[in-house]
Amino acid sequence: MTNTIFIALALGLVAAVVFVSATTGPLPVRMILFLITPLPLLLAGLGWGLRAALMAALAGSVLLVAAGPMVAVVFAVSQALPAAFLSYLALLNRPLPAHPGIDTAPAAAPREWYPPGRLVVWTAVMAAVPAALWSLLADLESERLKEALAAALTEAFKSGSVTGPGGTPLGAEEIATISAIVYAALPSGSAIAWMGGLLLTLWLAGRIMLASGQLSRPWPDLSAMEFPSVTALVFVATLLASFLDGPAGIAARALAGALMFAYVLLGLSVIHYITRGNTWRSFILWGLYFTLMVLSVYAAVPLAIIGLSDRILNLRRRFGHPSGGA
Repeated sequence: MTNTIFIALALGLVAAVVFVSATTGPLPVRMILFLITPLPLLLAGLGWGLRAALMAALAGSVLLVAAGPMVAVVFAVSQALPAAFLSYLALLNRPLPAHPGIDTAPAAAPREWYPPGRLVVWTAVMAAVPAALWSLLADLESERLKEALAAALTEAFKSGSVTGPGGTPLGAEEIATISAIVYAALPSGSAIAWMGGLLLTLWLAGRIMLASGQLSRPWPDLSAMEFPSVTALVFVATLLASFLDGPAGIAARALAGALMFAYVLLGLSVIHYITRGNTWRSFILWGLYFTLMVLSVYAAVPLAIIGLSDRILNLRRRFGHPSGGA
């Protein structure tokens, strides 16, 4: 128990130091540090349980009070609580019903662990909430933010790093239109970035704990993950509500962006599943990820459609390789 407390406190202090470091230095470095801040907290949770995650979160928050109460609150809300909640869900389990006539000791009974698909959906919700709140605060300064975006675009066109069709510079009206589009996409973009960071650190913490033999649960079959049936209905509803004006539209765009990213991940898991046992699997997957990086949105939309249609069309059952392993 003493070792667990010491480890939890140490990891909490590391998370606090990384969080403070994310406020200084070049912007790319600050973004990377901010995204990996939950990693020590998730290591504590996945390796030593929910109590360790809560102790690490509390230790980091208390340390950051010295930097300012608001800094500690931001750390607790944006980093500590999501990490503790994800750790709790990841370790949630229950014993499977015993077969009639088979006497199994409680300690050796097989257990059902919280499905990874539901973890992804919860991460989308947790990412959408702060993204929506940030976007609502930014909406109070919408005109100033749009002017800043327009100024940044104008500077980019002047420097020649960005040009219009045919290499011609864009006028003020076109720049204003582009800045308005970028501004409207901020809730979705923020939610996707936040969600991507949480999932990446959760996966990385799990792999580290698995390699060290400290992971408190079996590694899940990510290729077989599924979302609850209601998720698709919520996604469609948020897409429709994203056309609304005001706070409702901003909140809907944040959640729609996060769920869109979730279905892109589900589409990737479907392709990973159905290519099991395929001789060309590595070539197909490398080509898919390269296309996704290059074409971005154009490749993400078909993947999201694949993820949405899997439950209806049973793509994994129809096209899955019978001899493919996990």
